[in-house]
This record gives sequence, structure tokens and C-alpha cells, in this order.
Amino acid sequence: MRAVVEEICGAGGEAVALQADVGRSDEVQRMFAQLDAKYGAPDVLVNNAGVTASFRVEETDEERLETLMRANVYSVFFCAREAVLRMSTRHGGRGGAIVNISSVASRLGGRVGGSAYAASKGAVDIFTLALAKEVGAEGIRVNALRPGLIATEIHAVHGGLAAMEKLAQTVVPMGRSGAPAEIAAAALWLASEAASYVHGAILDVSGGR
Repeated sequence: MRAVVEEICGAGGEAVALQADVGRSDEVQRMFAQLDAKYGAPDVLVNNAGVTASFRVEETDEERLETLMRANVYSVFFCAREAVLRMSTRHGGRGGAIVNISSVASRLGGRVGGSAYAASKGAVDIFTLALAKEVGAEGIRVNALRPGLIATEIHAVHGGLAAMEKLAQTVVPMGRSGAPAEIAAAALWLASEAASYVHGAILDVSGGR
């Protein structure tokens, strides 16, 4: 994170890195209070926190499931709550945009051992649609991205990047994995005025998969 902040600042931008477990309500409140003090109310929230997991349903236990759901689902609710409190015209805000990062696993079911992960991302999809209806008239646009096989370290539980790249060559119509920058570009578009009438949408960025 420090390297990212340094890169942004070195390019003439401004950035800050704050540490928080976004699956915990009190830590999310503390993080947003720190952001308030430095920048004021946000214009955009991208809910990108998440983890993968690989365990069959008969191997499910409370600790594994709670860890996954806190990272992938609770975090989205808690961060969206704080953003809505600041963005919504109902609360005196000036509006804004929320972009939730889901996964194509929500409609494909994920890999073997990925049922809990797929379920968590299905929750993100439905929450996106519901929140869009809830706050659309309050100046907040809410959308989601569903990435496919993207070249990041998140694939460690499924054999790592090499295994992911091999899989991408066979299951992705474009024959390759995606790059993190391609997801970032889609998120930037959804957050921009170019997408001013895009609301309650779930956009696949998956190479056709």
C-alpha cells in the first residue's frame, strides 16, 4: 500500500493509506471518520475488499464461513452504510457513486470448493440491485463489476497464477486472463459522469466467459 501511495503522490496526485478490518463495523466507522477529517465526504466508494476460499460444503465450519462472509459481504454493507450517510441527499450529501466488486463466480458457481465464495458474491450482486432501488432518488448511483480470471495473487488457494493462466487459456473466449488495470478502468467508468444514467447494473469484465 505504501508503494501505491508513493506512486500516486509521485505522479502529482494525493493519496493516503488507512488500515482497517472492513468486516468490522467499528473499524469501518473509524476509517471513515479519518477520511472525513482529511478529505470530507467522499464522492465515490469502490468496495473491493475480499478473499477467496476453497473448501467443500461438508468441510464448512463457522470460523471459515464467518471469515469469508465478513470480508466479502459484511464489508460491503458496512462501507456502503457509511458512504450513504455521507453521500445521500436525504442526509444532506451531494450524491455520489458506489461500485461493488463481485465475481463471475456469482453466476457460474465458481470452482470446486468455491461454493461459499460464489454465494458471497451472489450476495454482493443482489445487494447492489437492492441498494440501487433504495438510494437512486437520493443522488447515489450503485453498480457492480463481475471480474473473471484476473491476474492477481488472490488465486493462491487454487494453485496460484500459473494454474490460473493455464485455465484462462481454455475457459475464457478471449484466451487470456485479465489485468487489474482493466478492472480499474471499468470501475473508473462506472464512477464517472460518462456513466451518469447507469444504475443498478452488473457489468461483466471477464473476456466473454
